[in-house]
Amino acid sequence: MHTYDNPVISGFHPDPSVCRVGDDYYLVCSSFEYVPGLPLFHSRDLVHWEHIGNVLDRPGQLPLPLPGAKASGGLYAPTIRHHDGRYWVVNTNIDGGGNFVVRAERPEGPWSDPVWIDLPGIDPDLAWEEDGTCWCAFSRPEGGINMARIDPVEGEVLEGPFATWSGSGLKYPEAPHLYRIGDWWYLLIAEGGTERGHSVSIARARSPRGPWEGAPANPLLSHSGTARSIQNTGHADLVQAPDGSWWMVLLGVRPRGFTPDVHVLGRETFLTPVEWREDGWPVVTPVPESHPAPGGAWHPVPALTARDDFDTTALAPHWISPFARPEDSWSLTERPGWLVLSATGTTLDRPGYTFVGRRQQHHDCRVTAVIDPDTGRGGLSVRLDEAHHYEVEVGDGEACVIARIGPLHQTVARRPVGPGPLTLTIEVRTSDLVPASPELTDGGTTGPDTLAFRVGDPGAPDTRPLAELDGRYLSTEVACGFTGRVVGMYAIEGAVAFDWFEYVPVLTPDA
Repeated sequence: MHTYDNPVISGFHPDPSVCRVGDDYYLVCSSFEYVPGLPLFHSRDLVHWEHIGNVLDRPGQLPLPLPGAKASGGLYAPTIRHHDGRYWVVNTNIDGGGNFVVRAERPEGPWSDPVWIDLPGIDPDLAWEEDGTCWCAFSRPEGGINMARIDPVEGEVLEGPFATWSGSGLKYPEAPHLYRIGDWWYLLIAEGGTERGHSVSIARARSPRGPWEGAPANPLLSHSGTARSIQNTGHADLVQAPDGSWWMVLLGVRPRGFTPDVHVLGRETFLTPVEWREDGWPVVTPVPESHPAPGGAWHPVPALTARDDFDTTALAPHWISPFARPEDSWSLTERPGWLVLSATGTTLDRPGYTFVGRRQQHHDCRVTAVIDPDTGRGGLSVRLDEAHHYEVEVGDGEACVIARIGPLHQTVARRPVGPGPLTLTIEVRTSDLVPASPELTDGGTTGPDTLAFRVGDPGAPDTRPLAELDGRYLSTEVACGFTGRVVGMYAIEGAVAFDWFEYVPVLTPDA
């Protein structure tokens, strides 16, 4: 029997929604301020997921930069469904436009332009009755979970919205998903906030109009107050496998470090089994670190390429940029075999800069790139937002390590370097941590990890770190927000070329 390890999609992949079509599963996640928007995954076994594209992958689908976009703004909580031969995604752009629907004949796209729906709130969901009636459930801050009957093709609201069921009394009832299972309609929601109190609850009714009855065992799932290594469990979606078994995808985090613990990878996608009792209520297994896999064939997918040599004509779907990626800010053809980034801003401290990165997906990892800064200034950066980022930067014959932590912006190390090309390396490790100040924990360590920054010549990278920094300042608990670390390449002056970029997980006994 096969077993799987959680998370099934690691790194900043929150708010998962899943649907099954035949033997295939498709899953989307929130992307917030990053573009392309709404990463789309495919699986044949619920365990191995391949990133096959992004639902919002062209400027015409949304105005870019996202209007009014800010860190942890943008695109919240999509739902993916398959109905009447089409794939549907409903989503919220909280910074401009509100709720919208896109559709496609194939999950790989192309996806349509958004059809906007005049409904207040966030976290929309779609469900259809047998006669084709389409319902949209959504979260309304002042009114809990609401329901409306809509035309998803035209975006017209046909009935409602009206209040339904708003949970067991915990704060922030949100993330509704509506299902017809047997003779009942079920309404699955998240409540308790997306922090340590996050949980999953459910109600049922004979009609989408209610009245709704909450499950006597609510919340169905919560790791709040437990010693489990996976915390903040919530924002879930249900799916039935071909063998009849039921499963739940949901978000969670893996906090580390000294109390109160911090998480740095963002909210990730986890998988846990669901059983149905004779009285018609589901029972959800606490999210395991490992568990027997769903029945059926085992379908490993190609691993995400660790190294990108930039020898194609388009960027792979896992490459993302904050707020926008103007066409004139990057090129794979200007210097064949290199990614050339042209500066659109002079600092990473405010939106408008050129950055192409990927999510950090492992607690221990190493990122290396070869850079030619001959006509500009840039480097490698680990980003949470404009006020929380570390980078190793080269330009004007000098390499430096820079830390931005809230109001503090400081160059922590400098070194003269040759004209390039140069090798830049960021190593993230959870062992041999940088000691905390003597006033804290008797000089012990407090952070979840250490980030080491190196500069060297290609083929012979310098083994001495230029600087080592405490990773706790690039955690959600310090920076706040809904995202996780993204590590990537940037330019803030002129044009900077990258020959290749490599991301390698580093296996350690406690990783």
